[in-house]
Parts: sequence; C-alpha cells; structure tokens
Amino acid sequence: MHMKKIANWVTCVVLALAATPAVSVAQVRINDPGRVVERQAENRANRKIDQAVDKGLDSVEEGIGNLFKKKDKKAAETQSKPGEQPVNTKGNADNDPAGSSDDAATADTAAKPGKSTLKSYSKFDFIPGEKIVAIEDFSQDAVGDFPAKWNTNSSGEIVTIEGTEGKWLMLGPEGVFHPEFITALPENFTLEFNLATTTEFSFYSGYLRTVIAEVAAPAKEFTNWKGFDGGKKNGLEIALHPNNAGGTQGLAAFNVFGEDGSSLMKNEKSIPAFHTPDHNVVKVSVWRQKTRLRVYVDDYKVWDLPRAFDATRKYNFIAFSNQGYHEEANRYFVSNLRLAVGAPDTRSKLITEGKFSTTGIHFDVNSATIKPESYGTLKEIAVVLTENIGVRVKIIGHTDSDGDDAANLVLSQKRSEAVRAALSSDFGIDGSRMETDGKGEVEPAAPNTTAEGKAGNRRVEFVKM
Repeated sequence: MHMKKIANWVTCVVLALAATPAVSVAQVRINDPGRVVERQAENRANRKIDQAVDKGLDSVEEGIGNLFKKKDKKAAETQSKPGEQPVNTKGNADNDPAGSSDDAATADTAAKPGKSTLKSYSKFDFIPGEKIVAIEDFSQDAVGDFPAKWNTNSSGEIVTIEGTEGKWLMLGPEGVFHPEFITALPENFTLEFNLATTTEFSFYSGYLRTVIAEVAAPAKEFTNWKGFDGGKKNGLEIALHPNNAGGTQGLAAFNVFGEDGSSLMKNEKSIPAFHTPDHNVVKVSVWRQKTRLRVYVDDYKVWDLPRAFDATRKYNFIAFSNQGYHEEANRYFVSNLRLAVGAPDTRSKLITEGKFSTTGIHFDVNSATIKPESYGTLKEIAVVLTENIGVRVKIIGHTDSDGDDAANLVLSQKRSEAVRAALSSDFGIDGSRMETDGKGEVEPAAPNTTAEGKAGNRRVEFVKM
C-alpha cells in the first residue's frame, strides 16, 4: 500500500466518522477541528505503514476523538491541565461526591500543577454574600443543548471539559448570553463564575464581557449589550481578555453607561494572563456593596471602585457578551455561576448573636482540603477572634443530603477540623479556643430539593461557647 493511499484512507475514516450521526465526537480538543484533522491526516501519512494502519483502526474503535490528540510528548505529559483538555460533547454524568456538590466550582485547581495555597491568596479579601439565591451548574441541561434557563441571539452548547468537574456553557459566535432566572440584584450581592478559554487564544478575538444593568424588558432588550453596538445604558460592563499582543499578560476593561448611553467611567489595565497551558480556568468574583464594586480574577484584585454603581438604579439584569472570535478555535466557556445577596456581618453575628454561618468556605471534591478562594472568609473570622481574645467557638461542618449519610457525617467532621487547623496555622488563632464537630446532613438550613438549597446546606457554622 502506497503512502498516498494510506493518507487518503485515514482522511476517509475521519470524514466518514464525522458525517455519521450515530458516532458522536467523544473528546475533541479545544482547537479548530478542521485544522487538527488535516494536520493529523498528514502526520499519519508520513509514518510507517504499519503504524498508520494500527492508528487508523484504533481511531475506529475508540472514536474520532483520538485523531485530535497532540503527539508532542510534553503535551501528552500535561494532559491533566485545564485548557489542554478535550471537550467532551458526548456527555457524562456529574460526579458529585457526598456533601460536595459545589466543589466543582474551581476543580481546575486540583488538575493543574503548582496548586494554589491559602497563603498565595493572602491579599484576597472577597467574601461571598450571606444568602445564595442562584446556582447555575447546568446539571439540568443535556450535553450538546443550549441551556434551558438562558436566552441568546447567538448560539452555544453545554459541554464537559476533561480534567474539570461538571458542565460548561461554550459560548458561540458574537452575541449575548442571558441567564433569565436572575431578575433582581440588590445593593449588596456577589457574583462568582468560572471562566475558561482555549489555550492559543488570538489577541484579535473579542473580550468576554460581564454585564450588570437595569433593563426595562430583559427578554427584548438583552441584545442591546452586543459587542460595540449602541443601545447600552443604565449599566456597566466588566470585560476580560486572556492575553495581550505579547501573550504575557491578560487585559481587563471597565465601562459604565448612563441614561443616554454615554460612557460615564472607563478603565483598562493589564492583569495576570490566563491563556497559558497550565492556567486556562480562572475564578471571577464580582462584589457589589451599594455603589462600590470590586472585581477579582482568581486572587488578583482587578478593581476596587467606590462609585461604579448608581444608587438610584434597580439593577435586575446579568449577561455575558461575546464580541466575536477572530478564529473559530477561540472559545470562551463559563460554569458554576453563583449569586448570593446580603452583606455578611461576621462580627455582629458571632459576638452579639453568638452564631455565624457561612457558605464561603469551599473544599476540594469529596475532601477536607480548603480551596484558596476561602481566604477572605477565613480572614474575616480570624479578625473577629483576634479582636475578641476571650471568645471560644465551636466549628461545625454541614453537608447537603447527596450521598451516604455516614460518609457525609465523617466528611463534615473532617472539614470542621480543617477549618480549625487553617485558623490556627495561617492566622495564628490559638487552637485551644476552638472545638470542632460535624453534623453531616441532619440539620439542613433549607430543603435539599434545589441547587440553591443544597448549596446553602453545605456550610460551616461558628458558635460562641
């Protein structure tokens, strides 16, 4: 068999599989599929005949996804890194271990080397809102579908990314993506979500804009927030881009629009890059306190603006606006959106009321390892204990009702012990002032029938003794 015939045969296998409805693309890299197929076919044709045949047969058995894998040894060794992982459009069930359904929020930290520690977040002062009112992890949506509770004037679909937990919304070409279930944003709230990009993200592709606005008719007017188009008013945009022209830093831009659509405030600055092979997933945290706005990307505080919000506006609208991709391979992915309202008053509730409960301490999946973004909440508790040297507390862990009762009980106890250890080792609180306990799922704060209820039940309580 001649080399040319081998090349044609491999190409036909790829095209036949891609065109067959019964064969879904199990694992496709976050790249331009067309270009990757062409490159793979050429590479295979240049190999030894027996290798080409063997690989071709393997691809038939294992699915077209394997034809998209890089053969660079270094890339193969780092396949656990977010951004280098395949997108699984075939779908798989979410693995939510006992009592840790929200731990997928930053599962990338478990997958990438050089995992962040609490100390690396030492300047992170973000504290989530007191009450969780909306959770979007796309668990109710099928892979391949556009999410049922969202609207768009573009396209998109639910995917899974190997090496991360849960499901992601892959944003399509230029458009606006609006979670219709968010209808009120009070003067104190926090918004958190995970943002992922493809690794080789073109500088010429657009920003991912997070929109917060007052909109009279969201179902009709959400398209006003598309790219550079007009119609934007009574709101603000937080725009993030994974890299600048040199590829060493990311970019962030901020814009506030008034009643007439004019720009009232704007800013642009460099931020740490998040397009590199080992850092393609970031946690974005937005915090409103009346007129004040803070924005974080992972532990980096991008802005702290005292007059970003208009106190007279009744903000009721959130959207993601994608300006457009320079190359088809460039993609944005969002996941684990979490909206919480209210301003936590740790000092008053723990000292005056004798009890403080928080959902702001997060753990790795099915683990008692504390996630680094918990630093702000832990620091706030440590400050209260430092200022009130005579106060002793009991730290109580709680879970939702998913999973085995006994396992939940053990996990909740271990997590309370981990919190005690962190307060002692990282913040200098005397361990003798803290006792620990775990209640598992037996004392829910809300019904375990919704994602929001379950998230509220996965909490840590501090009770003054």
